[in-house]
Amino acid sequence: MSLASHTIDDIMRVTENLSEKYIVGYGASGTVYKCVLQNSRPIAIKRLYNQHQHNSREFETELETIGSIRHRNLVTLYGYALTPNGNLLFYDYMENGSLWDLLHGPLETVELDWKARLKIAVGASEGLAYLHHDCNPKIIHRDIKSSNILIDENFEARLSDFGIAKCMSNSRTQLTSVVGTIGYIDPEYARSCRLNEKSDVYSFGIILLELLTGKKAVDNDSNLHHLILSKADNNTIMETVDPEVSITCMDLTHVKKTFQLALLCTKGNPSERPTMREVARVLASLLPASPSNIFAPPSMHSI
Repeated sequence: MSLASHTIDDIMRVTENLSEKYIVGYGASGTVYKCVLQNSRPIAIKRLYNQHQHNSREFETELETIGSIRHRNLVTLYGYALTPNGNLLFYDYMENGSLWDLLHGPLETVELDWKARLKIAVGASEGLAYLHHDCNPKIIHRDIKSSNILIDENFEARLSDFGIAKCMSNSRTQLTSVVGTIGYIDPEYARSCRLNEKSDVYSFGIILLELLTGKKAVDNDSNLHHLILSKADNNTIMETVDPEVSITCMDLTHVKKTFQLALLCTKGNPSERPTMREVARVLASLLPASPSNIFAPPSMHSI
């Protein structure tokens, strides 16, 4: 990142003390700014809402743990600064924004075909499986949603926003308040405040439904999960498929399998949900055979 050659003064000068005009997004944990430093790739700066003034050493230890994590489907935390302007985190800047932007926001004019959506689903699932199964202690994200799945220049998915993630030393942890985003929160977690990795699995199931339908998790009074459950009961679930998926998917049994997987992920009983490793394995099995992966799908060229 070439960040080491720059000081916090350089960053403040370039962004005019984190002026509003450099804001590129707002998250549950902070405001995100774009910063272009000389001889460096663009970086994303997250200014956290919570200043952690009373337990800064604990906060720094947590950041050091998060900063040590490396996976191709996770946004890398490159550094942090505790400043009078706020606690700042430094990440890769993702030119293609978030999955939410691509499906529902200003970038929705970009047509995401089935292969692109499946590639994003596979990448996000592998990043989350890494947090759950390969980190010690395991990391539960707590706020999986389409705006926290960033898309890099190669349209690879990168999970972001570990500002509210905690390193979990055991599989079940009691919390005093529910953390997450309406539409993605596991109802069992909302009822009990008892968090485990299956809460992330539920949220990921909602992401799959977004990718399949192109609809928001919650839109005014409409709840996507409730809609899909009612359609599943009537055996009309394929009516909800985004036209861009229907047109570009060569084998609609793959779409049906993905719906089935999403419904498994969102089962009411957390113990009936698959693990993220199992989810990633199923999604990867739907990818085209490796020879056809040499060529980008036609609609990706238009992106």
